[in-house]
Amino acid sequence: QRDWRCTSGRCEVKIINKANPNPVNDADRAAKLAEGGFGKYYTDNMIVAEWSEKSGWGNINLVPYGPLSLDPATAVLHYGQEIFEGLKAYAQPDGSVSLFRPEANAARFNRSAERLALPTIPTEDFVSAVKELVTQDRKWVPQKVGESLYIRPFLIATEVGLGVRPTNHATFLIITTPASAYFNPSKAVTVWISTEYVRAAPGGTGEAKCGGNYAGSLLAQKQAAKEGCDQVVWLDSQERKWVEEMGGMNLYFVKGKGKEATIFTPKLTGTLLPGITRDSILTVAKDLGYKVEEGMLSIDQWRDGVKSGEISEIFACGTAAVVSPVGSAKSAQGTWVVGDGNPGPITMQIRETLLGIQHGTIADKHGWNVRVL
Repeated sequence: QRDWRCTSGRCEVKIINKANPNPVNDADRAAKLAEGGFGKYYTDNMIVAEWSEKSGWGNINLVPYGPLSLDPATAVLHYGQEIFEGLKAYAQPDGSVSLFRPEANAARFNRSAERLALPTIPTEDFVSAVKELVTQDRKWVPQKVGESLYIRPFLIATEVGLGVRPTNHATFLIITTPASAYFNPSKAVTVWISTEYVRAAPGGTGEAKCGGNYAGSLLAQKQAAKEGCDQVVWLDSQERKWVEEMGGMNLYFVKGKGKEATIFTPKLTGTLLPGITRDSILTVAKDLGYKVEEGMLSIDQWRDGVKSGEISEIFACGTAAVVSPVGSAKSAQGTWVVGDGNPGPITMQIRETLLGIQHGTIADKHGWNVRVL
């Protein structure tokens, strides 16, 4: 049993460690880490905590990774009342392991919880639970730059009953999986600009990280694949004109070249996911001496900007992919290739700088890395 939070004077909730007595052996784990991928293998343990409307949060339990047992009438299975997060643990040069901006993920997790009428969890508990699991399963943290231990906290409505109302019981869980690059960073992806479907509308759940947003995107993603594209780009729901985000990632446009370039991203309107990586890049770009701008960009401005050369590079960003170059876009209006279709120098500079901070090879002057052990 370990109480990470007692140092801050809050010890109401304890972390109970009941770790897997039969973890994967060293040879099998090494083989799985060498194989790479994303979400293919999971570590030996997971976190589980229960909440009830009557008594609040119970203890946080670290237990062996395994299946859940749910009644067929469990609320999440019928009404989709659930949220999730994504963050990473990175190996450091001194052999330690650090989390990247976990408090920011905890804050977004709670904003999502409020939007889906789920209970919030204290930031200290969220971060402590992540630390406990990463500490226990630290041998699963990949050592190569660009690889990491992906951490997936999630919260589901576990009241049993078919009444349509906010749940009176919820379960918080965390699982982890070793992750290599989500996309090949040396190859730019091709995107499909969807004008038929939309991801989110004002007043909806666009800025919450909930499964329904992703389920609703899969048909358009399937359409993108038929068009020979890797991902789908979403436009606004009202005019079908303004660029919002790409699949599960935020978008960036480089306007101009060299040190005079402006790093532009669509502004947060309530329908876009406020990405932690998106926010970090705004800061990193400033640190590198670039101008940054948040605003509105139309599909016509995208097309014309690429044609004129004003838009010299495009990239997407997110926890899983970090930074992924975009080489070309397809739409009902035609195909537009950015530059020569390959990853641009500013895109790769930003990617390498952010990864350097995350892996501890570049100074973390913003205090983003949180040492676990």
